[in-house]
Amino acid sequence: MSSSVELKSAFFDELLKVNRKLRTMFDARVKERGLTLARARLMMQVAKCEGKTQAELAEQMQIEQPSLVGLIDGLEKKGLVVRCTTDGDRRTKRIFLTPTARREADSMFADVAELRALVLTGVDDADIESATRVLRALSENIGAAAED
Repeated sequence: MSSSVELKSAFFDELLKVNRKLRTMFDARVKERGLTLARARLMMQVAKCEGKTQAELAEQMQIEQPSLVGLIDGLEKKGLVVRCTTDGDRRTKRIFLTPTARREADSMFADVAELRALVLTGVDDADIESATRVLRALSENIGAAAED
């Protein structure tokens, strides 16, 4: 690479390619389970912190609440999540996985670990640490730009 502009352009292009490839790989795995990528992400998020409200889940997943409600509706119809009202406010719903969904989520976590191992084969810990620092800086820059 001869210039900083070319280097940054190549980095950005590779970042986009990696993101698309990872999503494609994970999407193929969850489709085998009859799920969309968005629903699988939601199930895994609920598995990490069951009993969160819809608003809390939307914030954690960085999606709009109406979009989340549609995802929850779909999972509820499949018998994978239940909405429970809270004692203090009947309008507020907390989301929980069903036992079937818990098994599915555990299996998806295993798939993610397998994909992670496959994708990171041959990459040493120092490079992963450095890349993680760069990605965190990018995330902060995106967050700051979004606030403007």
